[in-house]
Amino acid sequence: MAEALISALLEQLGSIIRKQVEQEVRLVVGVEKEVAKLSHNFKAIQVVLEDAEERQVKELNVKYWLERLKDVSYEMDDVLDLWSTEILKQQIQQQEKAAGNAGSTSTTKKVRFCIPAPWFCFGRQVVLRHDIAVKIKELNERLALIASERQNSSFVGKTFGRVDEKDKVVEKLVSGSGQGGMGGIGKTTLAQLAYNDEKVQAHFNTRIWVCVSVPFDEIKIAKAIIEGLKKETPASNELQTLKSIIHESVKGKKFRLVLDDVWNQDYRKWEQLKLPLQNGAVGSRILVTTRKEEVARMVGAHHMVNLEVLSEENCWALFYHIALANREKNESKVLEFVGKEIVKKCKGLPLLAKTMGGLMCYKKTKKEWEDVLNSKIWKLDVVEEQVFQPLLLSYYDLAPAIKRCLLYCVIFPKNYEIAKNELIELWMSQNYLNSIENKEKEVVGKIYFDNLVTRSFFQEFKEDELGNIMGCKMHDVVHDFLQFLTKNECLVLESEGGNNKRIMEFDGYKKVCHLTLMFAPEGPLIPSSLCNCKNLRTLATFDSKITSFGRELISQVKCLRTLNLSHNSLKEVPNEVGELVHLRYLDLSENFDLMKLPDTMCNLINLQTLRLIRCWALKRLPEGMGKLINLQHLHVMGCVDLKLPKGIARLTSLQTLDEVHIHGDDDVDNNKEALFELSDLRNMDQLRGSFRIWFSTDLKDVSQAEKAHLVNKNCLVSLELSFFFEMWQPNPIQEETINALQPPPNLESLSIKLLIWHLDP
Repeated sequence: MAEALISALLEQLGSIIRKQVEQEVRLVVGVEKEVAKLSHNFKAIQVVLEDAEERQVKELNVKYWLERLKDVSYEMDDVLDLWSTEILKQQIQQQEKAAGNAGSTSTTKKVRFCIPAPWFCFGRQVVLRHDIAVKIKELNERLALIASERQNSSFVGKTFGRVDEKDKVVEKLVSGSGQGGMGGIGKTTLAQLAYNDEKVQAHFNTRIWVCVSVPFDEIKIAKAIIEGLKKETPASNELQTLKSIIHESVKGKKFRLVLDDVWNQDYRKWEQLKLPLQNGAVGSRILVTTRKEEVARMVGAHHMVNLEVLSEENCWALFYHIALANREKNESKVLEFVGKEIVKKCKGLPLLAKTMGGLMCYKKTKKEWEDVLNSKIWKLDVVEEQVFQPLLLSYYDLAPAIKRCLLYCVIFPKNYEIAKNELIELWMSQNYLNSIENKEKEVVGKIYFDNLVTRSFFQEFKEDELGNIMGCKMHDVVHDFLQFLTKNECLVLESEGGNNKRIMEFDGYKKVCHLTLMFAPEGPLIPSSLCNCKNLRTLATFDSKITSFGRELISQVKCLRTLNLSHNSLKEVPNEVGELVHLRYLDLSENFDLMKLPDTMCNLINLQTLRLIRCWALKRLPEGMGKLINLQHLHVMGCVDLKLPKGIARLTSLQTLDEVHIHGDDDVDNNKEALFELSDLRNMDQLRGSFRIWFSTDLKDVSQAEKAHLVNKNCLVSLELSFFFEMWQPNPIQEETINALQPPPNLESLSIKLLIWHLDP
């Protein structure tokens, strides 16, 4: 995780420097040398991170070194984010000043930031900028010390003793997407069954089995092939010599070669072995087992078999054979019910069934079996080593940025249905989606998501009508595995017995960055439970009934990037929420009694996602919403009485605006504030996904429809136009209105609905 974090920090540094140059601002003076040192130290640490990330699981000194590195990196992230925010605020100030000068003769009401934030007070602004410079220098000194320890510490460069072997470890961690199933699903077992089949034995002159794994060592593999062919070990270590031996040994023979557990997808290495094997007789076959579809394509596979999980019946039979078959019948009967519950946790994975069977064969009493059933798998050392090993292999093969995205999924409860787009927005809020060939972050997120899908980290997919994956779940074992990897950084806490007992015990977890609260009882979110969580970047609640949160809580969580308080019982959001300057993601969905948001929300200029889905009582959004220039996703579906402010029209980078309600000529609310009109869509050409427009009355001014320029919204996939009218209304929609609402040509779905209000006398 530290590897991806440092990559993101280097990218952030470069971005800040570019912004300063482009805008010709010098917000933090005299830090050029410190920035250069910072980049140097980060790059020096990057050299050893791949090895360290893998070895932290077993070696405490490596783990502690990485934890110190992450602590400094997170602090640096906060400082750089403040620096970037300073630049952004100055940009907004300049825009407001220009707008004020342009409208000085107008009676238009000006919208200002709503609380006296320190960055708009000159004296305190200077202090803040000085503090940024001092903090960068202090963190750089700590980072330099950590960087120097990479050379002095026993874990660096001494594990294998030779440079060549270290290079092979790096090679082992090459990333890429793949398909073929999670480790432990039974690929090797199936290959063994085929290998030992009587028909196969009779059909081939020679059978060879080579376990490849990682790294892909051509000499070692060539020697293993020769041993299988000639039943003797060659003395030479020259690849060319070994290839010649293979070429002569397979001549005229119809052989069956199994290459088990192949990861490397470098065609040049594969070709070194493929060429001499082509000298075999017609009908020779090579069987490859792999978790990566790219490997299957690379070797030119003619047939691929993607394995599914075992049925519960077969999984139980496997478990029973190991754990219960050798016991007395009466003893087995007593344990069968608990055993079948344990098998359900295996979810059809043969490796897990074998591992749990091997564990349970040493447990004699029903109480011991129940204890295992009720325990968290990752806490058991024997299970950590045997069950998590294949997961670790798949995990280490991921690119660093995708590792971070996967680890973040632990914030969801087990068996939670994860919405794909929501997950991508969460990743974006944590700055996990670094640029790939200048692709938008949402596109990068989809690439990462698809990568995790093909590697079987997700399951139980929910698809739309076109077969696109819209949501998924995560296997319980994968969730336990992620908890095992992130137990010092991510935490899920449950409130027991309708009180905050478990939450109050949280005081000792000072380094937790991502916190999920489950079953928080009705009442305020108690800030004392978070008194030591100064570094929280995520706070999420699930299955909770929180009614309020206030200044005391917000003062404890100033580093938050993500705040999810959806599905609670909030009636209001405090003014102090505007102080969360780092906040990127705010979810208040399905707080049914929430009627309004404070004007201070407009201070959250880093906000990227605002989710207000089905906040039924919500009437208005702050007038100054147009200041949220980083807002890309505004979800308001189901807010039936919500009237958007005019300022939304300024957010031309919006990618998500799921629905708007158009109220005809009555687009002014009771406070005489200008409301969003249909024509305000004119410049929102970045809208994508699904978009719905509700018309409460027919437009008297058809030019509003023409000015909306719907035809230019080429990124939209689905468009719905819904018209409300009363039964007595003779012509609910004018033909001119429909003609003016010309949709974009590339839509996959267009729907026009007439909805009749029937008012009983």
